[in-house]
Amino acid sequence: MNFILKVLITGLIAYLLPAILPGVKIVDMKTAALFALVLALLNAVIKPVLVILTIPVTILSLGLFLLVINAFMVLLTANLFKGVYVDGFWWALIFSILLSIGSSVLYSLVGGRSN
Repeated sequence: MNFILKVLITGLIAYLLPAILPGVKIVDMKTAALFALVLALLNAVIKPVLVILTIPVTILSLGLFLLVINAFMVLLTANLFKGVYVDGFWWALIFSILLSIGSSVLYSLVGGRSN
């Protein structure tokens, strides 16, 4: 149940963020929900491999390279959908940061347990 709630909240935030980010476009709520689901699945499967492979760079950058990995995951997910457009790495980075913050805040307001 928590997974479904997190995906729905992430989809809602992903749908709302293009209103303030001109470099990101999501055509409708259905696409945003599917985007959130695929992003969650890719984060569960591919992201851990990328984190392990980039441990030296992550240590040297004091963890900031994880933001680059998050932006890459957003770009990868956006490339899988025709209704999601991200105009480049910097927009993906800003989108991923705001998506993480917005999802965390909204999930805590809804009353979800933190894992």
